[in-house]
Amino acid sequence: MIHPSAIISPRATLGQDVQVGPFCVIGDDVVIGNNCTLHSHVVIEGPTRIGENNEFFPFAAIGGKTQDLKYVGEPTHLLIGSHNVFRENTTIHRGTHDEIPTRIGSHNLFLCYAHVAHDCQIGDHVILSNNGTLAGHVEVGDHAIVSGLAAVHQFCRIGQHSIIGGCSKIIQDVAPFMIIDGNPGQTRGLNLVGLQRRGFSEDDIRALKSGYKKLFLKKDLNLATALSSLKATSAASNPHCAHLISFMESSPRGVTR
Repeated sequence: MIHPSAIISPRATLGQDVQVGPFCVIGDDVVIGNNCTLHSHVVIEGPTRIGENNEFFPFAAIGGKTQDLKYVGEPTHLLIGSHNVFRENTTIHRGTHDEIPTRIGSHNLFLCYAHVAHDCQIGDHVILSNNGTLAGHVEVGDHAIVSGLAAVHQFCRIGQHSIIGGCSKIIQDVAPFMIIDGNPGQTRGLNLVGLQRRGFSEDDIRALKSGYKKLFLKKDLNLATALSSLKATSAASNPHCAHLISFMESSPRGVTR
């Protein structure tokens, strides 16, 4: 299951049925769970802990040292869940500080040349398309999609079930359930197709449509006023709409409108 040309540190730990292809390099303090596959020329540095059933394609560079200039050499970490796919030339960096690892959830898809920088926190079922780039400390909610060549500024939050269009520039938080596109990005509408595919009910979608109309259609309206108006409606009692309101109210960077 391990090609003879692979280089594996004696301080690395591999689970059962792990396949390591030609010219892979696995460094110190790397733990790889059961049934993972490294095709060829994959480099994994540690400290990195990887769950089960992950697949790494050629030239993926996982667990590299942070590019943050504040890093002074202390041990930092990368944690990866299970059932993720990392396509060719994906780069994932460890955190900057010992207490905050870069964290990747489960069932995510990282396409060619995708980049996840230090201290990012990625949920589950996320898609980062070709050349999608996350700067440091970005948070990405479950089921979010970052399309090709889109770039996200550091410390931004990407809400769950949102989709960012190709080549977009994101400099503020992206509200959950929305479509964002443009350079700089703007909220274009509710991610209706995505929500329908994921089984959102008609009541949920109706409430989120109301939230979109109140918060995003009148961009010249003060956000605090728009939030107060939305909270006065019956839609605010819907749990998904309530999450949208909470996300908007808790944004430290402001939300892309």
